Amino acid sequence: MDALLPTLYFGFPIMGYRGRFSPEKALELMQRYRVSNAFLFPTALKMMMRSQAWRAPSGLRLRAIMSAGEPVGGAVFDGTRERLGITVNEMFGQTEMNYIVGNSQGCWPPRAGSMGRPYPGHRVGVIDDDGNELPPGAIGEVAVHRKDIHGHPDPVFFLGYWGNDAATRRKFTGDLADSWCRTGDLATRDADGYPWYQGRADDVFKSAGYRIGPAEIENCLVKHPAVVNAAVVPRPDAERGNVVKAFVVLAEGFTGNAALVEQLQQHVRGKLAPYEYPKEIEFLDALPMTTTGKVQRRVLREREAQRNEGQPAG
Repeated sequence: MDALLPTLYFGFPIMGYRGRFSPEKALELMQRYRVSNAFLFPTALKMMMRSQAWRAPSGLRLRAIMSAGEPVGGAVFDGTRERLGITVNEMFGQTEMNYIVGNSQGCWPPRAGSMGRPYPGHRVGVIDDDGNELPPGAIGEVAVHRKDIHGHPDPVFFLGYWGNDAATRRKFTGDLADSWCRTGDLATRDADGYPWYQGRADDVFKSAGYRIGPAEIENCLVKHPAVVNAAVVPRPDAERGNVVKAFVVLAEGFTGNAALVEQLQQHVRGKLAPYEYPKEIEFLDALPMTTTGKVQRRVLREREAQRNEGQPAG
């Protein structure tokens, strides 16, 4: 719906590759087939930015890159601009209503770290638990209205969950024909209408009374040259309820040790609020991912919960 059919409709060729992603293979394919427009998950872009093959790529015909599945973040946004001279068009949506928010460099100025702007026609808001739109700066749930900006039913919506009317109804607030559809993703909105991603509702947690979203901390960690990818989850703690724990995948040439842990903690301390720096950092060869390129924080959360069962936390 987003790549194959539109491309064929307009009479253009499209290339796909079946195999494990590697920055070197991606570069070779793009050069060989003179790829002009590419879809790359944020994780793939992070790997490309750390790869020697992409230090000074030549022979590329890339005109545009779109990305979705996870927040692109300022580090990758800026790195892609510097390395390739291309602004990543980040997109946001769900299977239930496809892409509703994003960037289109030719139509409006992208802002590094933001989700973009509502795509023309859709009525997108940040709402509270009761379905009321929130003012700029307040954290709420990203939602898209059943009716478009003209008051007509928005054709982007799914009809419902197969054989599960109760789940369909829970997805909406109020009357199904005239209501907000909830995404389960949290964001704030600035004065110009750009939403800024804060994480999945079930990924946000509290530590010592502070509400913490993983996205900002992960983006901060990825800005460090030693980090290819990162995932932040709560680790149960008797005193604070939870503490911030980061799982980190290192770039080539770096070794995970106590000195690097301290360096990464200081890196985050210098850029974010004091309560947001990771109290614990664990190095992994790879993060658990879905087939669509999303980090499975749930797997990491469950791992931490199991480790702390029956043990004195803190």
